[in-house]
Amino acid sequence: MKNKRGNLPTNGWIDISVPLTDGMVHWPDDPPVEIKRVLNLENGDECNLTHVSMAVHTGTHMDAPCHFRRSGISIDKMPLTASVGKARVIEITDTEFINVGEIRPHRIRKGQRILFKTKNSRRRWEDKPFNKKFVHLSIEAAKYLSERRVQTIGIDYLSIGGYEGNVLEVHDIILKAGIWVIEGLDLSRIEPGNYDLICLPIKIAGSDGAPARALVRPI
Repeated sequence: MKNKRGNLPTNGWIDISVPLTDGMVHWPDDPPVEIKRVLNLENGDECNLTHVSMAVHTGTHMDAPCHFRRSGISIDKMPLTASVGKARVIEITDTEFINVGEIRPHRIRKGQRILFKTKNSRRRWEDKPFNKKFVHLSIEAAKYLSERRVQTIGIDYLSIGGYEGNVLEVHDIILKAGIWVIEGLDLSRIEPGNYDLICLPIKIAGSDGAPARALVRPI
């Protein structure tokens, strides 16, 4: 049975990953996203074949500890429990930072998977250029989450750290604490609350990160 939109049944799962598209917005220092059809049935080729060129930190993706830490493990060593299981979506109202004052009342506990929905979710992923003023973790919030020993954090733009500020410091704090990171989520249709989460990065040997498909289902 199909749902009202005519799509196949989803059993309550909501896709919160961003479609990869040719020329889409990306981190300014990363290679551009190029997706092109190199073989095409419409042109008489025997099959359709697509070529993709991009950095692994494009769209919805996960960071491995080795992204910023020499001693960190690579994405293919990630335990599946990091991104499969129960998660909490917490909405942030601050327009600049995810700060300790706003997250402390949520009583975040050890081992939780936390997805932060910010004003970033109101911006369409098709919009360009890259938004340098996106909401991100403050250094104090990064330290707080590491002290709480959460398992995973996710955010609704391309980095947990700010482009023109604390990107190195925040990543170092979070990854050093063994916290796994999901970036580039589309939480525009997601309400705060508790969910089941499935987010699986591509298994790229030795890589500092990988594109991922992310789904949530309300509990």
